[in-house]
Amino acid sequence: MSAREQWIAFLTLMVKEIRRFTRIWQQTLLPPAITIALYFVIFGTLIGPRIGSMSGFTYMEFVVPGLIMLAVITNSFGNVVSSFFGSKFAGNIEELLVSPTPNYIILSGYVLGGVTRGLTVGFIVTLLSLFFTKLQIQHWGVTIAVVILTSVLFSLAGLINAVYAKNFDDISIIPTFVLTPLTYLGGVFYSVSLLPEFWQKVSLLNPVLYMVNAFRYGLLGVSDIDVRWAFLMLSCVIAGLFIFSLHLLKNGKNLRS
Repeated sequence: MSAREQWIAFLTLMVKEIRRFTRIWQQTLLPPAITIALYFVIFGTLIGPRIGSMSGFTYMEFVVPGLIMLAVITNSFGNVVSSFFGSKFAGNIEELLVSPTPNYIILSGYVLGGVTRGLTVGFIVTLLSLFFTKLQIQHWGVTIAVVILTSVLFSLAGLINAVYAKNFDDISIIPTFVLTPLTYLGGVFYSVSLLPEFWQKVSLLNPVLYMVNAFRYGLLGVSDIDVRWAFLMLSCVIAGLFIFSLHLLKNGKNLRS
């Protein structure tokens, strides 16, 4: 397969994924935006003034980066897991796997579709946040890099979940029992410095903590962890998930009938 044909295959897959979620934007883009807006109202406007400042910022300013990352994480993961499992369930993925299209092109197409949806919802949530507070980005490079890497990571995780899922109920297990606890305990709504020393150390085992704090550092300039560790963790996990995903596609287990 020539480089030009690979490029066409990649663009076709990516455009298909983007059209899939934009065609039903009332189900894919609107609900998460409304949900996060409710978080802004409840936690920022109603509860925030009672909490006071956190890390030198109003509670609303502090919580906005975490809520943006929450939207990016859930939508990047959700887009790939639902799309890939749907293709697997319909038998379409078998046609891709037996075609000359390289596995890394297939993987990249699905991942970029998930990244696009994650970043789109993140952008919408960011615009909504401007109705509640002001955002002054302190480190543009860190902000952009962290949100893209996080979206890629959870898009890969969504594909792996879809490979192992045997029915539609299985694709909701990871978001419910893994992603939700990790995000809510990952410093989205609080600073880990408020926790007792033991629980601060336990929180360091949560990968979402690094993503949220690195993104908060990019926006506000404050973080509970060393941002360099966050980038190291993100890079290593993405590399591992990418290699493992390629292995799953090559192996074909749970993908071919």
